[in-house]
Amino acid sequence: MANSYSTAKSDLQLVPFEISRKHQLAEDVYLISVPRKSDFEAGQVVAVSLSDGQTPRLYSIASGNAGPEISILFNIKKDGFLSPQLANSKEGDRILVSAPFGNFTCRDEKACWIASGTGIAPFASMFFSGQWKGKTLIHGGRTVDSFYFQDDIAPVMKESYIRCCSQENGLGLYQGRLTSYLKEQTYLDLSQKYYLCGSPEMVVDVRDILISKKVPFENIISEIYF
Repeated sequence: MANSYSTAKSDLQLVPFEISRKHQLAEDVYLISVPRKSDFEAGQVVAVSLSDGQTPRLYSIASGNAGPEISILFNIKKDGFLSPQLANSKEGDRILVSAPFGNFTCRDEKACWIASGTGIAPFASMFFSGQWKGKTLIHGGRTVDSFYFQDDIAPVMKESYIRCCSQENGLGLYQGRLTSYLKEQTYLDLSQKYYLCGSPEMVVDVRDILISKKVPFENIISEIYF
């Protein structure tokens, strides 16, 4: 899913890449990878387009910063112009990608990551970049297959990885929305940062919950997906 910068900056230079890998993670949800040609910080984004003159979209990188590829995670937006075409692409196809940029970065401080759906992408990048120590990850999804990268994350983060499933039951899942989970918490660390990534509704609702629990506004950092 594209993030809140819906139209990429006009001065971004996009260069051609060949898709090196394409995986379908769930219904209408895909992970596309291209070779990494530049360094980046976990949490940054890239602009993506399929042809010259087409308005690019920005996608959070979902891969580790030391790996050989840059990966983007997206779901098909039915009325979108780019995501359906990306979903129909195949390995070896040419796409246009910018150099990574952005400042939704967390690094080594103690923090809580809160994501809904494909908003897990920047936190997956942080996890795969080795930045998971001292972190709690709360991920909300509708179904049991909504927790992308859970097979990698769960064995490492263990009890610090909370999956909140709103429409299905499953072993180890909190039954309900992540907002319900947060409302039930009697203690939140007011000194740490809270990083939010997901839909506008989720970000606003979670921000309001955190503020109601006395989390300082300046400790809440958000990235909105649409």
